[in-house]
Amino acid sequence: MECIFCNIVNHNAEAEIIFEDDEIIAFLDIQPINYGHTLVVPKKHYDNFLTVPQEELSRVIKTVQYIAGAVKRSVKADGFNVISNNGESAGQTVYHFHFHIIPRFADDFTFKPRFKNYTDEGIKEYADKIRSVLSKYKDIYNG
Repeated sequence: MECIFCNIVNHNAEAEIIFEDDEIIAFLDIQPINYGHTLVVPKKHYDNFLTVPQEELSRVIKTVQYIAGAVKRSVKADGFNVISNNGESAGQTVYHFHFHIIPRFADDFTFKPRFKNYTDEGIKEYADKIRSVLSKYKDIYNG
């Protein structure tokens, strides 16, 4: 399957590139939530957040922080979202890992989450499930 982001990385597809180095490219989203909406993409192809090596992910997030500040200042945004959609149910449409930097303004944010309420037993049950998986994979965490 052809990857549009790989084509942009290789300069075989058009994009309004705002940053590029040997490992990362950033360009404006062609369907922005707000003007200045930027995508930060590792040049190597990884399907999602969970497949990016930790060292490379560290470089990507450092670049996201740098570019987010520039985006916020350049469009005079009040704030911004940094988002990574992973999987179809989370809204991922391009299966090349990337972060969105979305400038936000005081009057434009209409996101209303549908919060769930835990019971006292339910919150412990979910915490125990997550802790159980974490304990199985603790050898891969280098923190």
